[in-house]
Amino acid sequence: MSSSGSDVVLVLTTLGADADASDLVRTLVDERLAACANVLPVMTSIYRWKGAVEQDREQQIVLKTTAERLDRLQARLKELHPYELPEFIVLPASSGSAAYLAWVRDSVS
Repeated sequence: MSSSGSDVVLVLTTLGADADASDLVRTLVDERLAACANVLPVMTSIYRWKGAVEQDREQQIVLKTTAERLDRLQARLKELHPYELPEFIVLPASSGSAAYLAWVRDSVS
């Protein structure tokens, strides 16, 4: 793991436990906005929303893409997402396998 992945990023978002995360992710991958995504098992989320502490069951989604695709990915996710304010957290992939990082770049270009 020595190659710089400065343009490759991970995007975190959540979706309700009953939502079709696979359908959402497939759209983003089909449109080349993400190279791939992981839909993690259902979890419990506790958060403050509009002055109240809420608790829901959600799925965590991890999307792999490039910094160049972030604006379009965020716009499309907002169009498709049922939440008023979808989570959109970007984490840089500061290093990783050169072959994998190249695959991510190629998959979204």
